[in-house]
Amino acid sequence: MKTAIITGASSGLGREFARQLTDIFPEIECCWLIARREDRLEEIAREMVGVETVCLPLDLCDSMSFTTLQEKLAAEKPEVAILINNAGCGYLGRMGETETAVQTRMVDLNVRAMTAMTNLVIPYMPAGGRILNTSSIASFCPTPRMTVYGASKAYVSSFTVGLSEELKFDEKTGKPLNNNLLDYKLSTFMDHPTLQAAFVENPEPTSPYGTKALGEPPACSPAPAIRNAILNATGVAFDACPITPHVLYRGFKEAGLIED
Repeated sequence: MKTAIITGASSGLGREFARQLTDIFPEIECCWLIARREDRLEEIAREMVGVETVCLPLDLCDSMSFTTLQEKLAAEKPEVAILINNAGCGYLGRMGETETAVQTRMVDLNVRAMTAMTNLVIPYMPAGGRILNTSSIASFCPTPRMTVYGASKAYVSSFTVGLSEELKFDEKTGKPLNNNLLDYKLSTFMDHPTLQAAFVENPEPTSPYGTKALGEPPACSPAPAIRNAILNATGVAFDACPITPHVLYRGFKEAGLIED
């Protein structure tokens, strides 16, 4: 049974992924919905007509949730065609002034949970499977008072690009195409020669899955679009990356757009 797994499925982008999933991928027969709030998951499941749903009320900040998921995967051995790592959180606050539990929760959910989910699910993905990791424009623009959030999303983007390369195989030999990156053994992936990864940043009216449709696997960076938008609006060109508030301030000041 072709299965999709969606984390953070109870609201926001996760809910939309679930609602529109079968419109984009009608071959999906079953969808595992993961989030903390079971009542929200059951509500969404009722909206998903024509596809079997499994509601898994798991807190991905709790390590025991991964034990539960690992046991369910081993018992049912689903054919996971799509994994959507959407669970995430973000909080405003200065380091040293915000509760430690708040800051570390962003790391636990945005970084640790996504890594664990991917590592657990990949062995159950066939050739042609897809992984979508929800990142953020904050991954390219570190921002004060969102320092941990931006850093966690930078991990998501970097992880996704690296994973996309790591999972590329020569279909004739069954060997990784990128052995030059580092000396790794991927014997468990030999049945996944075309497994690919993707990420999106923000939703757009032109695509239900953001800047790239879910069916388009290559990762994409919004940085050129940001630079072009700034250039068109202000006439100031920026070559630095990431484009931080400090970079913008210096550039605008040098261009005479900001006075002391």
